[in-house]
Amino acid sequence: MSRSGPGAELSRAGPGVRVWDPVVRLFHWLVVVGCLLDLAILDEGEAPHRWVGYVVAGALAVRILWGFVGTEPARFRAFVPTPAVLLGYLRDRIAGRARIYRSHNPAGAVMMLALMALLAVVSITGIMTTTDMFWGVGWVEELHEAAAEAIIPLALLHAAVAIIESVAGPVNLIAAMITGRKRLR
Repeated sequence: MSRSGPGAELSRAGPGVRVWDPVVRLFHWLVVVGCLLDLAILDEGEAPHRWVGYVVAGALAVRILWGFVGTEPARFRAFVPTPAVLLGYLRDRIAGRARIYRSHNPAGAVMMLALMALLAVVSITGIMTTTDMFWGVGWVEELHEAAAEAIIPLALLHAAVAIIESVAGPVNLIAAMITGRKRLR
């Protein structure tokens, strides 16, 4: 594992490097709770389901804005990989020599972008279903449901990898998303 890459400033000593600011962490946990509520607990179309959806949509809007004006690790330019960077990371990962990244690693960045895109589709179509123009329109409801259901396997994969990396990897990613700091074990 190389320590010369984007995560070279991480160390085992001290409290760790500040990575995830409060905006990023609040967005993450609001989305986790919101998705659990809307996908598993609340009834579709009812007022609580809609209000949770509005909160998630608002959090997503703030996070997208924060991706351009927020702290450096939160900015999209700090972690969105090119295809070549992603493929290189995956090759290195398979070979057992993955680098440590201060922000998202390339695979994590792609997962985050995919989940954000699905949240955007769910949010937009959810809002559309509350308007006179699109209420009861089949394709809007179908797209809303399909995008919401696509979040489930991706979110489960994301959570599983974060848990595995936190237990077996050099950085506890879950702790970093709670404290905002990353450090090597």
